[in-house]
Amino acid sequence: MTKQLYISTYGCQMNVYDSARMADILSPLGYQLTTDPNSADMAILNTCHIREKASEKTFSELGRLRNMRKSKEEAGNGEMVIAVAGCVAQAEGAEIMKRAPYVDMVFGPQSYHKLPQMLAEATRQSGGVLDTDFPVDAKFDHLPKEAIDKNLSAFLTVQEGCDKFCAFCVVPYTRGAEFSRTVDEIIDEAKRMIDGGTREITLLGQNVNAYHGLDAEGESQTLAELIYRLSELKDLQRLRYTTSHPLEMTEDLCQAHRDVDILMPYLHLPVQAGSDRILEAMNRRHTGDEYRRIIEKLRSYRPDLALSGDFIVGFPGETDAEFEDTMQLIRDVNYAQAYSFKYSPRPGTPAAALESQMIAEEVKSERLARLQALLNEQQLAFNKSFEGKTVPILLEREGKREGQLIGRSPYMQSVYVQSPPHRIGRIAEVIVEEGNANSLRGKLKPGSEQDAA
Repeated sequence: MTKQLYISTYGCQMNVYDSARMADILSPLGYQLTTDPNSADMAILNTCHIREKASEKTFSELGRLRNMRKSKEEAGNGEMVIAVAGCVAQAEGAEIMKRAPYVDMVFGPQSYHKLPQMLAEATRQSGGVLDTDFPVDAKFDHLPKEAIDKNLSAFLTVQEGCDKFCAFCVVPYTRGAEFSRTVDEIIDEAKRMIDGGTREITLLGQNVNAYHGLDAEGESQTLAELIYRLSELKDLQRLRYTTSHPLEMTEDLCQAHRDVDILMPYLHLPVQAGSDRILEAMNRRHTGDEYRRIIEKLRSYRPDLALSGDFIVGFPGETDAEFEDTMQLIRDVNYAQAYSFKYSPRPGTPAAALESQMIAEEVKSERLARLQALLNEQQLAFNKSFEGKTVPILLEREGKREGQLIGRSPYMQSVYVQSPPHRIGRIAEVIVEEGNANSLRGKLKPGSEQDAA
């Protein structure tokens, strides 16, 4: 009997990957994905602890699911299993079970491979199932080999956890210590993805360039060495990786951007702030100038490299002058895209203890508005610089307008183009006619598309 599975995913690409694997695990039990939570026989919230008020948003969503379950049962349409996964579950599992006793399962990012067992326990007992252990290696050992989600562009987790312990970040406490999958395991999964139609793979990790997985001979390999191996796979057309830390931008990884044709010229390299004092308080372990030198080296190897970053404004104790240091770093680097946030304390992190140095909310808001205006200006200028150029676009799906396809450039821009749907899955040369704030619009260069193998 087919059952409906609803998964709501919050946060990073790692959670997107995890949600897809949860669907893979539950598929043999008869579950198929639905976008309608009202019809779900199981609903999973895959949560993120990074954003402000993450736990409160989780409880609000759980309340909605509880009401849906009640309506479903009263209408005689069966029951709904409610589960909370991800980093909020890992950090606050006991609190979730206490405040929302109607939740059937709470499990962390390293436990979802045990979903069938937890589901069986939840149906046999009352009081819910809580599993927030850290058996990282066991998880990957037990994930199913075949995936039900076949996408042209797909994520592949190669590394989890983080040992950097930035003062503002909960990841080391919710995802655990750094762990890298073996080279052979990653290559095998990549081959299966390619056989299923994937043409672009993004390698994922909380600190992906700290990758140190073992090869068949038991030797530790770097991310660069893994990239070189993956670049040899037939029919893989594009390769990316995220998220990186400046401390792990090694010489061989910088050179890979020059030497590996399918490694796309786009890098997400968070810096968080431009002030050396704030960077030290954040425990970033690099200075603003060290970050600048990394960018200079990367661009010496790949001059067209586009940069993305993360920024936190209003970190405890940040002065006006230190905020201006961040603004100057943004001007120096010139970003194609970036993510920026107001600082908010995360329980259990060192920065959360700095209550006396907290910045007023109106000051943080004003700084964020100024910073985002500069970043938006840079992003628009970057997109407009493509007008009149011909760019290879991987055509991924149909757009909302008739005859429209949406693709992605090597620089992660969304590109809208008029084209018949049979070209989905191909890389086409597109003449960019207009660069907008968040996307490009163009037309196909006649006869230029390559058939995807």
